[in-house]
Amino acid sequence: MSNVEEIELPPDPERVIVGLRDTGYEFNTAVADIVDNSIAANATHVQLWLVADLRGDIRLMIADNGDGMNRDGLINAMQYGSKARPSAASLGKYGLGLKTASTAFCKKLSVISRPDGNTPALMATWDLYHVAKVNKWSLLLNEECDPEALENLDLVAPGHAGTVVLWEDVDRLLKEYQDPAGAPARKALKSREDALREHLSMVYQRFLDPDDERARNVIMELNGKPVVAWDPFQSKLSELVADEPIETELSDNRSAAFRVRAFILPRREEFPDEKAAAAAKLSNDRQGIYIYRENRLIHDADWLGLYQKEPHLTGLRIEFSFDHKLDDAFHLDIKKSQIILNDDLANWLQGEFLPAPRREANRRYREGQQKVISKKGEGAHDTSNTNIRNREAAAGGPKVNIADPNTGEAVVENRHGTTRLKLTITSAKRPGEVFVQPVEGINNGLLFQPALIEGHKGVQVNTSHPYYQKVYVPNLNRSVTMQGLDSLMWALAVAELSTVQDHTASLFRDMRFEVSRVLEKLVETLPEPDVDKDVA
Repeated sequence: MSNVEEIELPPDPERVIVGLRDTGYEFNTAVADIVDNSIAANATHVQLWLVADLRGDIRLMIADNGDGMNRDGLINAMQYGSKARPSAASLGKYGLGLKTASTAFCKKLSVISRPDGNTPALMATWDLYHVAKVNKWSLLLNEECDPEALENLDLVAPGHAGTVVLWEDVDRLLKEYQDPAGAPARKALKSREDALREHLSMVYQRFLDPDDERARNVIMELNGKPVVAWDPFQSKLSELVADEPIETELSDNRSAAFRVRAFILPRREEFPDEKAAAAAKLSNDRQGIYIYRENRLIHDADWLGLYQKEPHLTGLRIEFSFDHKLDDAFHLDIKKSQIILNDDLANWLQGEFLPAPRREANRRYREGQQKVISKKGEGAHDTSNTNIRNREAAAGGPKVNIADPNTGEAVVENRHGTTRLKLTITSAKRPGEVFVQPVEGINNGLLFQPALIEGHKGVQVNTSHPYYQKVYVPNLNRSVTMQGLDSLMWALAVAELSTVQDHTASLFRDMRFEVSRVLEKLVETLPEPDVDKDVA
Protein backbone atom coordinates (compact mmCIF):
# COMPACT_ATOMS: atom_id res chain seq x y z
CA MET A 1 0.00 0.00 0.00
CA SER A 2 1.55 3.30 -1.10
CA ASN A 3 1.99 6.26 1.26
CA VAL A 4 -0.05 9.34 0.35
CA GLU A 5 1.46 12.64 1.31
CA GLU A 6 -0.99 15.45 2.04
CA ILE A 7 0.25 18.92 1.12
CA GLU A 8 -1.57 22.17 1.84
CA LEU A 9 -1.04 24.31 -1.24
CA PRO A 10 -2.50 27.79 -0.87
CA PRO A 11 -2.82 29.78 -4.11
CA ASP A 12 -0.54 32.70 -4.86
CA PRO A 13 -2.40 35.74 -3.43
CA GLU A 14 -1.53 38.30 -6.10
CA ARG A 15 -2.15 36.02 -9.09
CA VAL A 16 -5.49 34.78 -7.78
CA ILE A 17 -6.89 38.08 -6.53
CA VAL A 18 -5.91 39.77 -9.81
CA GLY A 19 -7.12 36.82 -11.87
CA LEU A 20 -10.53 37.00 -10.22
CA ARG A 21 -10.94 40.47 -11.69
CA ASP A 22 -11.72 38.78 -14.98
CA THR A 23 -14.78 36.72 -14.05
CA GLY A 24 -16.85 38.42 -16.77
CA TYR A 25 -18.90 40.83 -14.72
CA GLU A 26 -20.68 43.68 -16.42
CA PHE A 27 -20.93 46.86 -14.37
CA ASN A 28 -24.70 46.73 -13.82
CA THR A 29 -24.55 43.07 -12.83
CA ALA A 30 -21.69 43.76 -10.43
CA VAL A 31 -23.54 46.57 -8.65
CA ALA A 32 -26.68 44.43 -8.40
CA ASP A 33 -24.62 41.68 -6.75
CA ILE A 34 -23.72 44.13 -4.00
CA VAL A 35 -27.29 45.39 -3.64
CA ASP A 36 -28.26 41.72 -3.19
CA ASN A 37 -26.22 41.72 0.02
CA SER A 38 -28.13 44.76 1.28
CA ILE A 39 -31.47 43.08 0.63
CA ALA A 40 -30.22 39.81 2.15
CA ALA A 41 -29.34 41.84 5.26
CA ASN A 42 -32.99 42.99 5.50
CA ALA A 43 -32.30 46.55 4.42
CA THR A 44 -35.34 48.72 3.73
CA HIS A 45 -33.34 51.67 2.39
CA VAL A 46 -30.41 51.52 -0.05
CA GLN A 47 -28.54 54.56 -1.33
CA LEU A 48 -26.08 54.41 -4.22
CA TRP A 49 -23.63 57.13 -5.20
CA LEU A 50 -21.63 56.96 -8.43
CA VAL A 51 -19.53 60.12 -8.57
CA ALA A 52 -16.23 61.53 -9.81
CA ASP A 53 -14.18 64.21 -8.04
CA LEU A 54 -12.53 67.23 -9.64
CA ARG A 55 -9.62 65.06 -10.79
CA GLY A 56 -11.96 62.54 -12.41
CA ASP A 57 -11.36 59.83 -9.80
CA ILE A 58 -14.50 57.68 -9.57
CA ARG A 59 -16.00 56.38 -6.36
CA LEU A 60 -18.99 54.09 -5.91
CA MET A 61 -20.74 53.90 -2.54
CA ILE A 62 -23.66 51.63 -1.65
CA ALA A 63 -25.09 52.34 1.81
CA ASP A 64 -27.92 50.47 3.52
CA ASN A 65 -29.76 50.23 6.83
CA GLY A 66 -29.58 46.45 6.92
CA ASP A 67 -28.50 44.21 9.79
CA GLY A 68 -24.87 45.30 9.71
CA MET A 69 -21.91 43.26 10.94
CA ASN A 70 -19.66 43.03 13.95
CA ARG A 71 -15.93 42.37 13.61
CA ASP A 72 -16.25 38.63 13.00
CA GLY A 73 -19.12 39.08 10.57
CA LEU A 74 -17.20 41.70 8.63
CA ILE A 75 -14.11 39.50 8.35
CA ASN A 76 -16.26 36.58 7.17
CA ALA A 77 -17.99 38.77 4.57
CA MET A 78 -14.62 39.84 3.17
CA GLN A 79 -13.30 36.28 2.97
CA TYR A 80 -13.25 34.78 -0.52
CA GLY A 81 -15.75 31.93 -0.25
CA SER A 82 -17.32 33.29 2.93
CA LYS A 83 -19.51 31.09 5.09
CA ALA A 84 -23.05 30.60 3.82
CA ARG A 85 -25.84 32.81 5.14
CA PRO A 86 -28.31 31.12 7.51
CA SER A 87 -31.13 31.40 4.94
CA ALA A 88 -30.77 29.40 1.73
CA ALA A 89 -33.23 31.86 0.18
CA SER A 90 -30.71 34.68 0.50
CA LEU A 91 -29.96 36.64 -2.67
CA GLY A 92 -26.28 36.23 -1.84
CA LYS A 93 -25.39 32.66 -2.78
CA TYR A 94 -21.72 31.73 -3.24
CA GLY A 95 -19.81 34.03 -0.88
CA LEU A 96 -17.82 35.49 -3.78
CA GLY A 97 -20.04 38.16 -5.30
CA LEU A 98 -19.07 41.10 -3.08
CA LYS A 99 -15.36 40.61 -3.75
CA THR A 100 -15.31 39.50 -7.37
CA ALA A 101 -18.00 41.95 -8.47
CA SER A 102 -16.14 44.84 -6.85
CA THR A 103 -12.58 44.08 -7.90
CA ALA A 104 -13.78 43.52 -11.47
CA PHE A 105 -13.91 47.34 -11.59
CA CYS A 106 -11.81 48.68 -8.71
CA LYS A 107 -8.47 47.96 -7.04
CA LYS A 108 -9.55 48.99 -3.57
CA LEU A 109 -12.68 47.59 -1.94
CA SER A 110 -13.74 48.70 1.53
CA VAL A 111 -16.74 47.65 3.60
CA ILE A 112 -17.75 49.83 6.54
CA SER A 113 -20.28 48.30 8.91
CA ARG A 114 -21.77 48.40 12.39
CA PRO A 115 -24.09 45.84 14.05
CA ASP A 116 -26.19 48.44 15.89
CA GLY A 117 -26.50 52.13 16.57
CA ASN A 118 -24.25 52.03 19.65
CA THR A 119 -21.21 50.17 18.30
CA PRO A 120 -18.63 52.19 16.31
CA ALA A 121 -18.31 51.24 12.68
CA LEU A 122 -15.33 49.19 11.52
CA MET A 123 -13.77 49.27 8.04
CA ALA A 124 -12.26 46.27 6.24
CA THR A 125 -10.32 46.76 2.99
CA TRP A 126 -9.00 44.61 0.19
CA ASP A 127 -6.27 46.71 -1.42
CA LEU A 128 -4.86 44.93 -4.46
CA TYR A 129 -1.69 47.03 -4.33
CA HIS A 130 -1.13 45.98 -0.72
CA VAL A 131 -1.79 42.28 -1.46
CA ALA A 132 0.76 42.43 -4.28
CA LYS A 133 3.29 44.22 -2.08
CA VAL A 134 3.17 41.80 0.87
CA ASN A 135 2.20 38.78 -1.27
CA LYS A 136 -0.28 37.62 1.37
CA TRP A 137 -4.06 37.42 1.68
CA SER A 138 -3.81 40.47 3.86
CA LEU A 139 -7.14 42.13 4.73
CA LEU A 140 -6.79 45.56 6.30
CA LEU A 141 -8.97 46.36 9.34
CA ASN A 142 -9.32 49.95 10.46
CA GLU A 143 -11.37 51.59 13.23
CA GLU A 144 -10.92 54.92 11.44
CA CYS A 145 -13.46 54.75 8.63
CA ASP A 146 -13.64 56.70 5.39
CA PRO A 147 -15.35 60.00 6.42
CA GLU A 148 -17.64 60.26 3.39
CA ALA A 149 -18.72 56.63 3.71
CA LEU A 150 -19.41 57.10 7.42
CA GLU A 151 -21.44 60.22 6.65
CA ASN A 152 -23.55 58.28 4.16
CA LEU A 153 -24.04 55.48 6.68
CA ASP A 154 -25.37 57.97 9.23
CA LEU A 155 -27.72 59.44 6.62
CA VAL A 156 -29.27 56.15 5.50
CA ALA A 157 -29.16 54.41 8.91
CA PRO A 158 -29.13 57.09 11.64
CA GLY A 159 -28.67 55.43 15.03
CA HIS A 160 -29.11 52.05 13.35
CA ALA A 161 -27.11 49.09 12.10
CA GLY A 162 -25.96 49.38 8.52
CA THR A 163 -23.25 48.86 5.93
CA VAL A 164 -21.45 50.83 3.23
CA VAL A 165 -19.57 49.24 0.34
CA LEU A 166 -16.96 51.58 -1.13
CA TRP A 167 -15.08 51.26 -4.42
CA GLU A 168 -11.91 53.31 -4.91
CA ASP A 169 -9.25 53.25 -7.61
CA VAL A 170 -11.97 52.44 -10.13
CA ASP A 171 -9.93 51.62 -13.23
CA ARG A 172 -12.19 49.47 -15.40
CA LEU A 173 -15.46 51.37 -15.62
CA LEU A 174 -14.61 53.91 -18.32
CA LYS A 175 -12.07 53.90 -21.09
CA GLU A 176 -9.00 56.07 -20.58
CA TYR A 177 -9.60 59.74 -21.33
CA GLN A 178 -6.88 62.29 -21.92
CA ASP A 179 -8.67 64.50 -19.42
CA PRO A 180 -10.39 62.21 -16.84
CA ALA A 181 -12.25 65.23 -15.43
CA GLY A 182 -13.30 66.63 -18.81
CA ALA A 183 -16.76 66.81 -20.34
CA PRO A 184 -16.47 63.59 -22.42
CA ALA A 185 -15.52 61.54 -19.35
CA ARG A 186 -18.32 63.03 -17.26
CA LYS A 187 -20.80 62.41 -20.06
CA ALA A 188 -19.68 58.77 -20.20
CA LEU A 189 -20.11 58.46 -16.43
CA LYS A 190 -23.60 59.94 -16.65
CA SER A 191 -24.45 57.36 -19.32
CA ARG A 192 -23.28 54.63 -16.94
CA GLU A 193 -25.47 56.11 -14.22
CA ASP A 194 -28.54 56.14 -16.47
CA ALA A 195 -27.98 52.53 -17.56
CA LEU A 196 -27.49 51.44 -13.94
CA ARG A 197 -30.73 53.15 -12.89
CA GLU A 198 -32.62 51.32 -15.65
CA HIS A 199 -31.04 48.01 -14.65
CA LEU A 200 -31.87 48.39 -10.96
CA SER A 201 -35.45 49.42 -11.70
CA MET A 202 -35.94 46.18 -13.64
CA VAL A 203 -33.95 43.74 -11.48
CA TYR A 204 -35.54 44.82 -8.18
CA GLN A 205 -38.96 45.72 -9.57
CA ARG A 206 -40.85 43.55 -7.07
CA PHE A 207 -38.98 45.12 -4.14
CA LEU A 208 -39.32 48.67 -5.44
CA ASP A 209 -43.03 48.51 -6.23
CA PRO A 210 -44.98 49.19 -3.00
CA ASP A 211 -48.05 47.54 -4.55
CA ASP A 212 -46.25 44.27 -5.31
CA GLU A 213 -46.88 41.91 -2.41
CA ARG A 214 -44.49 39.19 -3.59
CA ALA A 215 -41.47 40.94 -2.05
CA ARG A 216 -40.98 43.31 0.87
CA ASN A 217 -40.66 46.96 -0.03
CA VAL A 218 -37.23 48.56 -0.39
CA ILE A 219 -36.57 52.24 -1.04
CA MET A 220 -33.62 52.73 -3.40
CA GLU A 221 -31.93 55.91 -4.58
CA LEU A 222 -29.12 56.57 -7.03
CA ASN A 223 -27.26 59.87 -6.77
CA GLY A 224 -30.08 61.30 -4.71
CA LYS A 225 -32.94 60.36 -7.06
CA PRO A 226 -35.39 57.49 -6.46
CA VAL A 227 -35.05 54.30 -8.48
CA VAL A 228 -38.59 53.60 -9.70
CA ALA A 229 -39.83 50.06 -10.40
CA TRP A 230 -40.16 49.06 -14.06
CA ASP A 231 -42.52 46.20 -14.84
CA PRO A 232 -41.44 44.45 -18.06
CA PHE A 233 -44.87 42.83 -18.35
CA GLN A 234 -46.83 46.07 -17.99
CA SER A 235 -49.34 43.89 -16.13
CA LYS A 236 -51.96 46.65 -15.79
CA LEU A 237 -52.16 47.06 -19.58
CA SER A 238 -51.11 43.72 -21.06
CA GLU A 239 -53.06 40.48 -21.22
CA LEU A 240 -52.12 37.38 -19.28
CA VAL A 241 -52.60 34.58 -21.83
CA ALA A 242 -51.06 31.64 -19.93
CA ASP A 243 -50.31 30.90 -16.28
CA GLU A 244 -48.78 27.63 -15.08
CA PRO A 245 -47.77 27.03 -11.44
CA ILE A 246 -45.69 23.84 -11.49
CA GLU A 247 -44.83 21.47 -8.65
CA THR A 248 -41.85 19.25 -9.30
CA GLU A 249 -39.87 16.66 -7.42
CA LEU A 250 -36.09 16.97 -7.25
CA SER A 251 -33.59 14.13 -7.42
CA ASP A 252 -33.19 14.16 -3.62
CA ASN A 253 -36.97 13.69 -3.20
CA ARG A 254 -37.52 17.31 -2.14
CA SER A 255 -40.40 19.15 -3.78
CA ALA A 256 -40.00 22.54 -5.42
CA ALA A 257 -42.22 24.91 -7.34
CA PHE A 258 -41.89 27.40 -10.14
CA ARG A 259 -44.35 29.52 -12.06
CA VAL A 260 -44.44 30.50 -15.71
CA ARG A 261 -46.73 33.24 -17.04
CA ALA A 262 -47.08 34.62 -20.56
CA PHE A 263 -48.06 38.24 -21.21
CA ILE A 264 -48.88 39.85 -24.54
CA LEU A 265 -48.40 43.60 -24.57
CA PRO A 266 -50.57 45.92 -26.65
CA ARG A 267 -49.22 47.31 -29.90
CA ARG A 268 -47.85 50.82 -29.66
CA GLU A 269 -50.98 52.40 -31.14
CA GLU A 270 -53.15 50.49 -28.64
CA PHE A 271 -51.60 52.08 -25.55
CA PRO A 272 -53.66 54.85 -23.93
CA ASP A 273 -50.98 57.45 -24.69
CA GLU A 274 -47.41 57.80 -25.93
CA LYS A 275 -46.04 58.04 -22.39
CA ALA A 276 -47.47 54.61 -21.54
CA ALA A 277 -46.11 53.16 -24.78
CA ALA A 278 -42.66 54.58 -24.08
CA ALA A 279 -42.72 53.12 -20.55
CA ALA A 280 -43.34 49.65 -22.00
CA LYS A 281 -40.07 49.89 -23.99
CA LEU A 282 -41.56 48.12 -26.97
CA SER A 283 -38.76 46.67 -29.06
CA ASN A 284 -37.66 43.38 -30.54
CA ASP A 285 -34.87 43.17 -27.96
CA ARG A 286 -37.33 43.10 -25.04
CA GLN A 287 -39.20 39.92 -26.03
CA GLY A 288 -38.41 36.63 -24.37
CA ILE A 289 -38.18 34.94 -20.97
CA TYR A 290 -37.56 36.97 -17.81
CA ILE A 291 -36.21 34.77 -15.03
CA TYR A 292 -36.69 35.57 -11.35
CA ARG A 293 -35.00 33.87 -8.41
CA GLU A 294 -36.45 34.76 -5.01
CA ASN A 295 -38.28 37.70 -6.64
CA ARG A 296 -35.07 39.16 -8.05
CA LEU A 297 -34.60 39.25 -11.83
CA ILE A 298 -31.50 37.27 -12.74
CA HIS A 299 -31.86 37.01 -16.52
CA ASP A 300 -33.95 39.01 -18.94
CA ALA A 301 -35.29 39.21 -22.48
CA ASP A 302 -33.89 35.98 -23.89
CA TRP A 303 -35.35 32.77 -25.34
CA LEU A 304 -32.60 30.70 -23.63
CA GLY A 305 -31.58 29.17 -26.93
CA LEU A 306 -35.07 27.76 -27.57
CA TYR A 307 -35.93 30.29 -30.30
CA GLN A 308 -34.56 33.26 -32.19
CA LYS A 309 -36.03 36.70 -31.59
CA GLU A 310 -38.54 37.62 -34.29
CA PRO A 311 -40.32 40.95 -34.88
CA HIS A 312 -43.79 39.39 -34.87
CA LEU A 313 -43.22 38.30 -31.24
CA THR A 314 -42.19 41.73 -30.01
CA GLY A 315 -45.18 41.89 -27.64
CA LEU A 316 -44.58 38.50 -25.98
CA ARG A 317 -42.85 38.46 -22.59
CA ILE A 318 -42.61 35.39 -20.37
CA GLU A 319 -42.22 35.49 -16.59
CA PHE A 320 -40.37 32.51 -15.09
CA SER A 321 -40.16 32.57 -11.28
CA PHE A 322 -38.48 30.06 -8.96
CA ASP A 323 -36.96 29.91 -5.50
CA HIS A 324 -33.59 28.75 -4.16
CA LYS A 325 -34.66 25.10 -4.12
CA LEU A 326 -34.17 24.93 -7.88
CA ASP A 327 -30.69 26.51 -7.96
CA ASP A 328 -28.91 23.22 -8.57
CA ALA A 329 -31.43 22.08 -11.16
CA PHE A 330 -30.88 25.28 -13.15
CA HIS A 331 -27.07 25.41 -12.74
CA LEU A 332 -27.16 29.02 -11.52
CA ASP A 333 -23.85 30.72 -12.32
CA ILE A 334 -21.62 32.65 -9.92
CA LYS A 335 -23.00 36.02 -11.07
CA LYS A 336 -26.59 34.80 -10.60
CA SER A 337 -27.20 36.16 -14.08
CA GLN A 338 -27.73 32.99 -16.08
CA ILE A 339 -29.39 29.61 -15.79
CA ILE A 340 -29.04 26.50 -17.90
CA LEU A 341 -32.31 24.67 -18.48
CA ASN A 342 -32.33 20.95 -18.00
CA ASP A 343 -33.73 18.89 -20.87
CA ASP A 344 -37.09 18.13 -19.25
CA LEU A 345 -37.83 21.79 -18.56
CA ALA A 346 -36.64 22.92 -21.99
CA ASN A 347 -38.82 20.29 -23.65
CA TRP A 348 -41.84 21.30 -21.55
CA LEU A 349 -41.40 24.99 -22.37
CA GLN A 350 -40.84 24.42 -26.07
CA GLY A 351 -43.33 21.60 -26.53
CA GLU A 352 -46.20 22.45 -24.19
CA PHE A 353 -46.20 25.92 -22.67
CA LEU A 354 -44.79 28.34 -25.25
CA PRO A 355 -46.44 27.29 -28.56
CA ALA A 356 -49.91 28.67 -27.74
CA PRO A 357 -48.73 32.11 -26.48
CA ARG A 358 -46.38 32.38 -29.45
CA ARG A 359 -49.19 31.64 -31.90
CA GLU A 360 -51.47 34.17 -30.22
CA ALA A 361 -48.76 36.85 -30.13
CA ASN A 362 -48.03 36.20 -33.79
CA ARG A 363 -51.73 36.43 -34.70
CA ARG A 364 -52.17 39.73 -32.86
CA TYR A 365 -49.01 41.15 -34.38
CA ARG A 366 -50.14 40.23 -37.90
CA GLU A 367 -53.59 41.74 -37.33
CA GLY A 368 -52.13 44.93 -35.92
CA GLN A 369 -49.52 45.05 -38.64
CA GLN A 370 -52.21 44.74 -41.28
CA LYS A 371 -54.05 47.73 -39.83
CA VAL A 372 -50.89 49.81 -39.81
CA ILE A 373 -49.91 48.73 -43.32
CA SER A 374 -53.41 49.50 -44.63
CA LYS A 375 -53.35 52.93 -43.05
CA LYS A 376 -49.80 53.84 -43.99
CA GLY A 377 -50.14 52.25 -47.42
CA GLU A 378 -53.08 54.43 -48.40
CA GLY A 379 -52.10 56.20 -51.60
CA ALA A 380 -48.94 54.12 -52.05
CA HIS A 381 -50.39 52.65 -55.28
CA ASP A 382 -51.77 55.96 -56.63
CA THR A 383 -48.80 56.70 -58.87
CA SER A 384 -48.98 53.18 -60.30
CA ASN A 385 -52.68 53.58 -61.08
CA THR A 386 -52.05 56.92 -62.78
CA ASN A 387 -49.20 55.49 -64.85
CA ILE A 388 -51.24 52.46 -65.95
CA ARG A 389 -54.22 54.67 -66.84
CA ASN A 390 -51.94 56.70 -69.12
CA ARG A 391 -50.61 53.53 -70.78
CA GLU A 392 -53.72 51.32 -70.69
CA ALA A 393 -54.62 51.86 -74.35
CA ALA A 394 -51.06 51.21 -75.50
CA ALA A 395 -50.82 48.05 -73.38
CA GLY A 396 -53.96 46.65 -75.00
CA GLY A 397 -55.67 43.55 -73.77
CA PRO A 398 -59.03 41.77 -74.06
CA LYS A 399 -62.51 43.14 -73.70
CA VAL A 400 -64.11 42.21 -70.42
CA ASN A 401 -67.82 42.70 -69.72
CA ILE A 402 -69.98 41.81 -66.75
CA ALA A 403 -72.32 38.91 -67.48
CA ASP A 404 -73.91 38.52 -64.05
CA PRO A 405 -72.88 40.84 -61.21
CA ASN A 406 -74.64 38.60 -58.67
CA THR A 407 -72.56 35.53 -59.48
CA GLY A 408 -69.40 37.44 -60.48
CA GLU A 409 -69.45 36.01 -63.99
CA ALA A 410 -67.78 37.96 -66.79
CA VAL A 411 -67.35 37.53 -70.52
CA VAL A 412 -63.79 37.83 -71.78
CA GLU A 413 -63.13 38.38 -75.48
CA ASN A 414 -59.52 37.76 -76.45
CA ARG A 415 -57.74 36.54 -79.58
CA HIS A 416 -58.66 32.94 -78.75
CA GLY A 417 -62.38 33.70 -78.67
CA THR A 418 -64.99 34.34 -76.00
CA THR A 419 -64.74 32.82 -72.54
CA ARG A 420 -67.21 33.02 -69.69
CA LEU A 421 -65.55 32.81 -66.28
CA LYS A 422 -65.92 33.90 -62.69
CA LEU A 423 -64.03 37.10 -61.97
CA THR A 424 -63.81 39.42 -58.99
CA ILE A 425 -66.03 42.38 -59.84
CA THR A 426 -65.66 45.31 -57.48
CA SER A 427 -65.53 49.08 -57.09
CA ALA A 428 -62.62 51.39 -56.27
CA LYS A 429 -61.83 51.91 -52.59
CA ARG A 430 -60.03 55.16 -53.39
CA PRO A 431 -60.50 57.58 -56.28
CA GLY A 432 -58.58 56.31 -59.30
CA GLU A 433 -57.67 52.98 -57.70
CA VAL A 434 -59.06 50.95 -60.61
CA PHE A 435 -56.00 49.11 -61.93
CA VAL A 436 -54.04 48.03 -58.85
CA GLN A 437 -56.06 47.49 -55.67
CA PRO A 438 -54.49 46.33 -52.39
CA VAL A 439 -56.78 44.02 -50.39
CA GLU A 440 -56.47 42.23 -47.04
CA GLY A 441 -56.55 38.58 -48.02
CA ILE A 442 -57.42 36.60 -51.15
CA ASN A 443 -58.84 33.09 -51.12
CA ASN A 444 -56.23 30.32 -50.86
CA GLY A 445 -53.59 32.87 -49.88
CA LEU A 446 -52.91 33.99 -53.43
CA LEU A 447 -50.61 36.96 -53.92
CA PHE A 448 -52.70 38.43 -56.76
CA GLN A 449 -55.77 37.83 -58.88
CA PRO A 450 -57.34 39.48 -61.96
CA ALA A 451 -60.31 41.71 -61.22
CA LEU A 452 -62.74 44.00 -62.96
CA ILE A 453 -62.62 47.28 -61.02
CA GLU A 454 -65.29 49.75 -62.11
CA GLY A 455 -65.14 48.29 -65.61
CA HIS A 456 -61.34 48.39 -65.88
CA LYS A 457 -59.07 45.40 -66.18
CA GLY A 458 -57.26 45.38 -62.88
CA VAL A 459 -55.40 43.31 -60.33
CA GLN A 460 -55.95 42.82 -56.63
CA VAL A 461 -52.76 42.41 -54.57
CA ASN A 462 -52.93 40.57 -51.25
CA THR A 463 -51.42 42.70 -48.48
CA SER A 464 -51.46 39.65 -46.16
CA HIS A 465 -49.12 37.63 -48.38
CA PRO A 466 -45.50 37.37 -47.12
CA TYR A 467 -44.24 38.73 -50.46
CA TYR A 468 -46.24 41.92 -49.95
CA GLN A 469 -45.13 42.12 -46.32
CA LYS A 470 -41.42 41.70 -47.02
CA VAL A 471 -41.03 43.23 -50.50
CA TYR A 472 -43.80 45.78 -50.89
CA VAL A 473 -43.91 47.18 -47.34
CA PRO A 474 -40.27 48.35 -47.13
CA ASN A 475 -40.82 50.16 -50.45
CA LEU A 476 -44.21 51.80 -49.92
CA ASN A 477 -42.54 55.21 -49.98
CA ARG A 478 -40.41 54.49 -53.06
CA SER A 479 -42.49 55.55 -56.06
CA VAL A 480 -40.39 54.01 -58.83
CA THR A 481 -40.10 50.65 -57.04
CA MET A 482 -43.83 50.59 -56.35
CA GLN A 483 -44.60 51.31 -60.02
CA GLY A 484 -42.29 48.47 -61.04
CA LEU A 485 -43.91 45.97 -58.67
CA ASP A 486 -47.47 47.06 -59.47
CA SER A 487 -46.89 47.09 -63.23
CA LEU A 488 -45.68 43.49 -63.05
CA MET A 489 -48.75 42.38 -61.05
CA TRP A 490 -51.12 44.19 -63.45
CA ALA A 491 -49.33 42.79 -66.50
CA LEU A 492 -49.64 39.21 -65.18
CA ALA A 493 -53.37 39.69 -64.59
CA VAL A 494 -53.98 41.23 -68.05
CA ALA A 495 -51.84 38.56 -69.70
CA GLU A 496 -53.99 35.87 -68.09
CA LEU A 497 -57.20 37.49 -69.36
CA SER A 498 -55.62 37.92 -72.81
CA THR A 499 -54.90 34.21 -73.21
CA VAL A 500 -57.44 32.39 -71.05
CA GLN A 501 -59.85 29.90 -72.64
CA ASP A 502 -62.57 27.75 -71.16
CA HIS A 503 -60.31 24.72 -70.85
CA THR A 504 -57.31 26.69 -69.51
CA ALA A 505 -59.03 28.77 -66.82
CA SER A 506 -58.25 26.21 -64.09
CA LEU A 507 -54.62 26.02 -65.27
CA PHE A 508 -54.21 29.76 -64.85
CA ARG A 509 -55.65 29.54 -61.34
CA ASP A 510 -53.15 26.79 -60.56
CA MET A 511 -50.35 28.91 -61.98
CA ARG A 512 -51.29 31.86 -59.72
CA PHE A 513 -51.32 29.50 -56.76
CA GLU A 514 -47.88 28.10 -57.63
CA VAL A 515 -46.39 31.57 -58.23
CA SER A 516 -47.77 32.70 -54.86
CA ARG A 517 -46.42 29.61 -53.13
CA VAL A 518 -42.96 29.88 -54.67
CA LEU A 519 -42.69 33.59 -53.84
CA GLU A 520 -43.71 32.86 -50.25
CA LYS A 521 -40.86 30.36 -49.98
CA LEU A 522 -38.37 32.70 -51.64
CA VAL A 523 -38.98 35.52 -49.15
CA GLU A 524 -38.86 33.32 -46.04
CA THR A 525 -35.32 34.43 -45.19
CA LEU A 526 -35.92 38.10 -45.86
CA PRO A 527 -36.21 40.24 -42.70
CA GLU A 528 -39.60 40.97 -41.23
CA PRO A 529 -40.49 44.61 -41.85
CA ASP A 530 -40.51 47.04 -38.96
CA VAL A 531 -43.71 48.79 -39.95
CA ASP A 532 -43.11 51.83 -37.75
CA LYS A 533 -39.61 52.23 -39.18
CA ASP A 534 -39.96 51.05 -42.78
CA VAL A 535 -43.18 52.90 -43.48
CA ALA A 536 -42.64 56.47 -42.37
